[in-house]
Amino acid sequence: MVVLAIACGTATKDTVRTDSAGAREPAPEVSTPARVRKGTVLLVGTSLTAGYGLDNPDDAYPSVLQRMADSAGYSIAIQNAGLSGETSAGALRRIDWLLRDDYTAVVIETGANDGLRGLDVDSTRGNLRAIVRRVKSELPNARVALVQMEAPPNLGARYTTAFRESFGQVAREEGITLFPFLLDGVGGVAGLNQRDGIHPNAEGAQRVARNLWPALEALLEGTAAGR
Repeated sequence: MVVLAIACGTATKDTVRTDSAGAREPAPEVSTPARVRKGTVLLVGTSLTAGYGLDNPDDAYPSVLQRMADSAGYSIAIQNAGLSGETSAGALRRIDWLLRDDYTAVVIETGANDGLRGLDVDSTRGNLRAIVRRVKSELPNARVALVQMEAPPNLGARYTTAFRESFGQVAREEGITLFPFLLDGVGGVAGLNQRDGIHPNAEGAQRVARNLWPALEALLEGTAAGR
């Protein structure tokens, strides 16, 4: 306790100091602003967020993130708004309905199905930008993040590069946070995916949550600090 008080530059209630006359009096307490660690996080996503194919919904990565947040002392509720098969165009059509409630942060995971279908990258980029702007317009005080997604390599290097770069471009232009690739260390790993080779199994979902948690925690702290 003493070491902690010294390190933090604060005094405990029992700490005393001596004035010029030698009298002992309680040292003034130094208060630090409490961090705001509560609110609701909306995860807008595809089947990857919805937890498609998992026997237990609690195995989906949003539920794993919820448990990680609870363990870290955050009083936040993570709302899973994943919808299987949805493209970025579908997410854009759905976003107004999703934003009926107030949220501390909104994390957008979409575009994976665009890449699987080889849809036009410019259209995907435009949809991502429009989604972000709708969120910022409806929830000006919320933090917004876009999750990096990738297109399958069989579509060619030119397409996959353009697809990858579109996420960072939108994040930079709109001044929002870019989360790391959702399936980093999971995509293409047989033991971490279901039989379809696309959707994470329970172990894979845990890895996805570990990929995202540092970025989500930073986003939440950014909200608390007003950055």
